[in-house]
Amino acid sequence: MTAVADLVSWGCFLCGGLLCITGGIGALRLPDFFSRVHAAGVTDTLAAPLLLLGVALQLGWSLDALKILLILGFVLATNPTTSHAMAKAALRGGQRPRVDAAPSDAPPVADPDGRLDLKREGADS
Repeated sequence: MTAVADLVSWGCFLCGGLLCITGGIGALRLPDFFSRVHAAGVTDTLAAPLLLLGVALQLGWSLDALKILLILGFVLATNPTTSHAMAKAALRGGQRPRVDAAPSDAPPVADPDGRLDLKREGADS
């Protein structure tokens, strides 16, 4: 293995590990379900591919590296869809994002039916 591939793979491991830690902290500390889904989505969509890419670079060109790259493609295709589906299911189930977390000039929140909620709790009218 070349020194450049070794350095790049360890950079992927370091960045992926840092994103895993921040995503875990975010999932524990963020206030509502939607913020936690975002933290988990960042971890799934960014950290896992970086870690898999680091493993593939450590393996070099082999059948195992090809399998890792196929897993990487599957992860990149499915994880954002999963986060979106969880958030949409929570909205349909009646869960609402915290209003105080949004800035006062944020647009109104749309219901799953497409109607706009023009009366936001705590908003001055």
